[in-house]
Amino acid sequence: MTQNRKIIMDCDPGHDDAIALILAGAKTSPLDIVAVTTVAGNQSVDKNTTNALNVLDIINRGDIPVSTGADRPLIKEAAFAESIHGESGLDGPQLPKEPNLKATNKHGVNVIVEHVLNSDVPVTIVATGPLTNVAMALIQQPKIADNIQEIVMMGGGTFGNWTPTAEFNIWVDAEAAQKVFKSGIPIVVFGLDVTHQLLADGTVIDRFSRIENKVSNFVVELLKFFQSTYKEAFDMDGGPIHDACTILYLLNPNIFKLQHTYIQIENQSTLTYGTMSVDLNNTYRHKPNAYFATEVDVDLAWDIMEQSLRSYH
Repeated sequence: MTQNRKIIMDCDPGHDDAIALILAGAKTSPLDIVAVTTVAGNQSVDKNTTNALNVLDIINRGDIPVSTGADRPLIKEAAFAESIHGESGLDGPQLPKEPNLKATNKHGVNVIVEHVLNSDVPVTIVATGPLTNVAMALIQQPKIADNIQEIVMMGGGTFGNWTPTAEFNIWVDAEAAQKVFKSGIPIVVFGLDVTHQLLADGTVIDRFSRIENKVSNFVVELLKFFQSTYKEAFDMDGGPIHDACTILYLLNPNIFKLQHTYIQIENQSTLTYGTMSVDLNNTYRHKPNAYFATEVDVDLAWDIMEQSLRSYH
């Protein structure tokens, strides 16, 4: 396990973001979540903030501050994934529209800048939505790059899910993604190549339903909804727990096989906007700028997730 790692979770909850928050905030987790920032993505940024607050309330982590970030991409108009995550962004469980917890009055981008600049140890940014907030933070204060240990993110892949070639998080704000990948900050990428290997099908859902605590029951509801939308949208037997891969990696890096490679983001083409170019064959002979996950130990991943869920009582 990775001990004493300070993380900022920049997210757009989102069923899989919610699971990432739950894994990171579990009693068995060594991760120190110093802030949660939200970004427009799966739903509007305000709905995503509401969802983050509700999730933290469910896991009794009201000590973690939540701050609302960018409400739209750097250049283009906002686009949401309602067909996957529902009207609320977290459809399935019954959640209050007015959370018991409250967000801070600070902008999420400012929170990222302040935490990174003022931290006595390098901070890890876990980015599970579009990269708008992270890019804006780098634009606002380029010096933060020196105190970011790494960016662990979900997005991209060698194929798409929102267009034939583009994954949703990158497609929403390719300009932001391009900025981040050109930053020189160490990046670990969990794209569709690996997240589609980790499907929460009926067997997995049944396994977690036997845990029977408040948090595990909530996760089961999330996974059932996710399973149904992925069956309808993509004819897949289970919902990929995309964003949770970032936290599973931080809890146990041995779950994943990574390849050091050179990644670029396409933002000029109308046909392939948002495509992640992953040079796995070293075609360009360019210095690598990211670690790209290619394989996952599925059994170990589910074991660690079950341990995390069982730590809640």
